[in-house]
Amino acid sequence: MAASALIMVLLFPVIGAGAVFLLLRGHDAPGGGFVAGITMATAFILQYMARGTDWVETRLRVLPVRWMGVGLLVAGATGAAATLFGRSFLTSHFSYAELPLIGRVPLASALLFDLGVFSLVVGATVLMLIALAHQSVRSHWAHERELKVDAGAPLDKVK
Repeated sequence: MAASALIMVLLFPVIGAGAVFLLLRGHDAPGGGFVAGITMATAFILQYMARGTDWVETRLRVLPVRWMGVGLLVAGATGAAATLFGRSFLTSHFSYAELPLIGRVPLASALLFDLGVFSLVVGATVLMLIALAHQSVRSHWAHERELKVDAGAPLDKVK
């Protein structure tokens, strides 16, 4: 493996940690679900570039359509939950939780909404990435087939 490919592979957990950081600070400072989702999608793009389509997809654990569905449900349910308490759609609730060894931690319902957006963005981006990668693989197969036909192989023998 080339040094640049190794660096791309090693960056995956670092970028993932950065995405989690952006997700958790989103309702208090710049960041949030969208930025974290785009950051995580960048990690997947680097994996495709470093290892190739076949290697990544045999190990890919992100099922993009499910991630998109869960993201839509979580974001929509979080927004609609405010109406159950007589508030406007997407009104956020904020409070503090006391965690052992950490202390007082701020909690906002906006974090659930950001989590849904994160899931939706990662799912949609990975789905687009898979489509592009498959298009690239298909064009490579078509080119190989054309070369075999040009070389004189009968069409029924060309795979």
